[in-house]
Parts: sequence; structure tokens; C-alpha cells
Amino acid sequence: MSDPSAPKPRPTAFDFDEARRIVIETVRPFIRELKTEHVALTYAHGRVLAEAICAARDYPALERSLRDGYAVQAKDVPGTLLVRGEVRAGDEEQSPLSSGQALEIMTGAPVPIGADAVVMIEHVTRSGDRVKIDRPADKDQFINKRGAEAKLGEVLIPARTKLDASHISVLAAEGRTNIQVVAKPRVAILATGDEIVALDQSPAPHQIRNSNSYMLAALVRAAGGDATILPVAVDIKDALLALLAQGLTYDLLLVTGGVSAGKYDLVKPALRELGVEFHFERVRIQPGQPTAFGTSNRKPVFGLPGNPGSSLITFQLFARPALELLAGISDISLPLLSARFEAPFRHKGGLTRFLPARLNEDGQQLRHIPWQGSSDIPALAKANCFLVADHDRESWAAGDSIRVMMKI
Repeated sequence: MSDPSAPKPRPTAFDFDEARRIVIETVRPFIRELKTEHVALTYAHGRVLAEAICAARDYPALERSLRDGYAVQAKDVPGTLLVRGEVRAGDEEQSPLSSGQALEIMTGAPVPIGADAVVMIEHVTRSGDRVKIDRPADKDQFINKRGAEAKLGEVLIPARTKLDASHISVLAAEGRTNIQVVAKPRVAILATGDEIVALDQSPAPHQIRNSNSYMLAALVRAAGGDATILPVAVDIKDALLALLAQGLTYDLLLVTGGVSAGKYDLVKPALRELGVEFHFERVRIQPGQPTAFGTSNRKPVFGLPGNPGSSLITFQLFARPALELLAGISDISLPLLSARFEAPFRHKGGLTRFLPARLNEDGQQLRHIPWQGSSDIPALAKANCFLVADHDRESWAAGDSIRVMMKI
């Protein structure tokens, strides 16, 4: 018989890229029926489009001039032509242009039938109603052909695109005043620990304010979610169970603290009691080794370590891609840049470490920011990125390259 007093084996630890893959492959099937809502165009920036937007007409809808100058027939130049008149942007189409004629034309104005080139105003000499052009013109030069930008029915913005300012311009051009977007996932944030007090309280030396919850709420909103901060859970099982059960009614649950193996680390046993199935409980990174990921009723659940540096990094590595999938975002890659050290750097191998650092203005030179561990909020605030020190390398010389993960 096994000895019940014997220590339990530690759960399997994964490299961060494998743990991230597990999150993505687990959560991706949950997005088959994304909820949608309509928002006014003025509030659509940053939202995720729920439907493809197709062109309701050709763009441009007629041939337009790309320069201020003269519309001509290419075969007539070089030569001296009769100026028939002028056309501005916003004017209706002109009658056809005859051979030997030129039409003064402004940028964006419709090119008349018969004209097949525009000559820039800088390249002509005008005298009265005549214009002299000394150089040849290529056919179709400086003419924006009908449908050159997009054809009727062409997809202008694919579904599940996160809308930026250029997309808003397209939607406005299409006359879309109300846009169907993916509803923001509802995310519950639960901080645990007897040492945590509210922001408006004065903490005793052994206490800390609830900074983690507000940091995570900001990260959730930046990733496309709707954040709700739950009351802090004290280290009492019944109180914790009640708040965890409340958190599991949301689309995604983030719990910070109480996920290690200490006597009062109650989060994972309590989540199991509530039916959460864990897919991993340990990752070979620092900070953030005890990070846990599970699911309950097709809802992602993350147990993040309680120190702010750990919570920030593990959110970005693991919770963010899950949240982005639930928000309908297609591109959930983790962009890692490359930069060169300003000075030599060493770390202890064995774990992949994400350490606060700062890139200079040109984004090339990297400086490690000394810190006192993952509770060091001031060091986090000084950083604009995290260097990624691989587990199988211990030292870098000045000028050596290393991977970098930018702060959100």
C-alpha cells in the first residue's frame, strides 16, 4: 500500500511554448458559436468584426485622375491641344474628349471618356485656350481605373478582423453606421490571500494593496475582454469556494495567488472540487512556475502566481491567447523581437526567464533592469519589455542578441 503521508509527485512541467500550445488547442474549439452584438461606427475601433464586409460598388466607381493636370489622348502628345474646359473632384462625368482636345483636371476628378492619360500640370505650358505638351504620355498614366482598388462584391474586411482606423474608413465609405462585432468575453478576476487589502485602505507592513486585480483588468481590456474584479478571497476554503463558483459563471476566470504547494495554497484543490479539469499545473519559466490552466464547461480557468511580475508575464504568455480566441481575434501569435545587449548578462540556467528590460529608442540596444524578484513593481514600471533568457544558455556578451517580449 502507498503511504498517505508520502509527498505527492509534482505535476509535469512544460516549456512555455508547449504550455501555450496546449492553451490554444484547448480553447480554439470553444469559439464555434461566438456571441455577437451591434455597435455604432464611432465605437467600433478596436472591436472584432463578426461578418465580412464586401464592396457595395466598384472602388473607384469611375475613372479618376491621380494628379492635377490635363486629361488627353496619349496619341496626341507631344503636341499643342485645345483646352475644352476643366473638371474638379465632385463634378459629374464630362462628355467624351475628342482628338486634339485637352481637359484641365484636378486630383480625384472623373476622367472623361476618350481620354486615356493625364499629364501633370508641371509638364505643360498653357497660353489662353491652348496647352503645349512637349513629352509623350503613357497610356493610362495617372488614371485610377474603375475598380482598381476593389471590385463590386469583393471582400474589403474579412470577418474576425480587429478593426483599426483604416477599417473604420472603409466602413464609413460603405455607409455602415452600425457594425456587427464579436461580443467581448466576460472575464472574472479573483485575487486571493489574507495579506491583500483594498486600494482605499492603508496597508500595515505585512499587507499589500490589491494591485494585481487592477493590472489584470487593464490587460484584459487591452486584449478585448470585459473585466470584472471580484472581492478578494481570504485563505478560508468555504469563502474561496463561493467566490470561485461565482467566477466560473463568467466566460473566463483569472485567479491570482494560492496556486503553489504551500499549506494555504487552496486554489487548485478548490477548483477541482468545483469540477475544473487541469491541463497543466506547472511551467518551466521564471517567474511563473506554478501557473495552472484548466477548463470547466468549455470555459478557460487560469491560476496565476500572486506576485505582479508573475501575473503579468503568465497572463501575456497563456491567458491572453485564450482571451483573444474568445474575443474572435484570429492572429494570436506571440511576437518576439530580437535585440542586442548593451552590457554582459548572466542568469542561472534550467528555466526560461522573462526578466524586465528596456529597449532604447531605436529598438536595437537592450539593457537589463535589476530587480528584486517578481514582486518588484517599480522595476516592472521602468521596463518596456522582457528579455527571454533561454534555459540552456547562461551568459551573453555585450552585443549578443537575445529574444525580447514587449510589454502590453
